[in-house]
Amino acid sequence: MAKESMKAREVKRAKLIAKYAAKRAQLKAEGKYEELQSLPKNASPVRLHNRCKITGRPKGYMRQFGISRIQFREMASSGLIPGVKKASW
Repeated sequence: MAKESMKAREVKRAKLIAKYAAKRAQLKAEGKYEELQSLPKNASPVRLHNRCKITGRPKGYMRQFGISRIQFREMASSGLIPGVKKASW
């Protein structure tokens, strides 16, 4: 499990990105890069990092499911993810 502070930081960044998205797009379209520099650092979408929705793990993230590889394996083995089963041949 990730620290609660790390999860909270990511949520805070996501909110800030959403808040400044329109302003960033407008400034980029107009080519006003000096004003773009004056926006908060965390308003940049590049600073957002994908994390597991369940544990908050930053590595081994599977975009299609929004969870880490470890949680995916556990959930798939217990049959919680529809249409996914362990391969056997």
